[in-house]
Amino acid sequence: MPRAIHTTAAVDRIPFQQKLIYGAGAFVNNLLAGAIGGMMIVLNLAFGMNPALVGLLGALPRLTDAITDPVMGYISDNTRSRWGRRRPYIFFGAIFAGVMFMLLWQLPPGKTESWYFWYFLAGSFLFYLGYTIFATPWVALGYELTPDYHERTRLMGVQNFIGQSVYLVVPWFLLIMQHDGWFDGMAEGAAGLAIIIGLIAIGVGILPAIFLRERFQEIAAKAHEGEQDPSRSMVGIVARNLRDFFAGFLTTLRSRPFLKLCIATFLVFNGFIMVAAFQFYVIIYYVFAGDTVEGARFAGYAGTLQSLSTFGVIVVVTWLGTRIGKRRAFFIAIGLSTLGYTLKWFCYTPDNPWLVLLPAPLIAFGLGGLFTLMPSMIADVVDADELDTHERREGMYGSIFWWVVKLGMAAAIAAGGFLLNATGFDVDLGGEQSAATIQAMRAFDAFLPALGSLLAIWAIARFPIDEQTAYAVRAKLENRRGKPEAPLAAPA
Repeated sequence: MPRAIHTTAAVDRIPFQQKLIYGAGAFVNNLLAGAIGGMMIVLNLAFGMNPALVGLLGALPRLTDAITDPVMGYISDNTRSRWGRRRPYIFFGAIFAGVMFMLLWQLPPGKTESWYFWYFLAGSFLFYLGYTIFATPWVALGYELTPDYHERTRLMGVQNFIGQSVYLVVPWFLLIMQHDGWFDGMAEGAAGLAIIIGLIAIGVGILPAIFLRERFQEIAAKAHEGEQDPSRSMVGIVARNLRDFFAGFLTTLRSRPFLKLCIATFLVFNGFIMVAAFQFYVIIYYVFAGDTVEGARFAGYAGTLQSLSTFGVIVVVTWLGTRIGKRRAFFIAIGLSTLGYTLKWFCYTPDNPWLVLLPAPLIAFGLGGLFTLMPSMIADVVDADELDTHERREGMYGSIFWWVVKLGMAAAIAAGGFLLNATGFDVDLGGEQSAATIQAMRAFDAFLPALGSLLAIWAIARFPIDEQTAYAVRAKLENRRGKPEAPLAAPA
């Protein structure tokens, strides 16, 4: 008997233009993250900074995310204002982050390495603070734009599609900064490009704050009625907030469904990141025997094909998620990416270099499916949490999820360097690497991310919130609240 297809009620649908506006936040989120990572090489090439110091500048400010992300999530969840819990921070954060990004790259010539290091480190802390103020409430806003199981997947598909478009442009930033007709040198190019990026971030980033409405603002406010005590001292207020923050933090971490999503994301995303550089090494030193020019060209072909394929993957995974459920769609998407990784062992061969293109569209199912389905599934977890705790914690869930992603990414990048050393790779040998080194690089490149993906499928196999469970949770919530959710409308 064919499975009945759920029809989303009109009151639960998000108008397509509002999906695009929410997706504008994904564009800014990825633009700022991709730009600061892609432009860091300028500190070495244009200002002569030691690569080790450049690496520290990339890592040290992100350590504060372990504190600022959950704190911002808590602040957003517990803000009571006429403009809502999310929108004021999205608006201010987009402006602050954009301005700080512009200032970060206005580096004067002729300064010492120490001067550049401390200027950029201080500026990076401020930039990432603004980035957190913008991104954490924006992520949380997406979890509450609709209570419908399938409309959430469609929303996340649209935002992921728009966000992915950034990665077609970011790889060209280094070339743009060196364009003789536009800039006088790479340093000036970085300063000019940063102003363009900062202005785009501000202009596009404030759109969700202006045009979107928070559906659960009143529900969250009612959950905290009676908590405000005007007679309480400032010390008492601070103590209560600290207690509530840690209680909410621990409650979030005790959610088994949420932990399953975090573990699966960690395994898929960081399996990909850990060996991201290995693809270049395998193609250059195995497929092309040390020819860096031809190797880089074919690696570029494969990377571009994978990026383009991701757009189609997002459409397919979104459709699958609304037809067979999010968990089954996850199994298919990650299963296909696992196949793609495994095919590297056979397709990355000097006998036919064009075969390096074959795994790319399959590998695209990994990240394309992951960041379409995971946010939609987290929104379902937030509903289940409200049923148990009587509180809405979109900000806390979103902040911890993305902190896990960022923490894992930093660990994966570091681990990738150790793995490369473990293969015995020696750059001075060029195309004369030992057979054992080549085999080790090929094995890491193909099988480590494949193993991580299989473990992720295992982690999600018992994820308890399916379509019927989500409907039952929503029905209980609306019964307890005394009325169904109001339809989405533009903010006043």
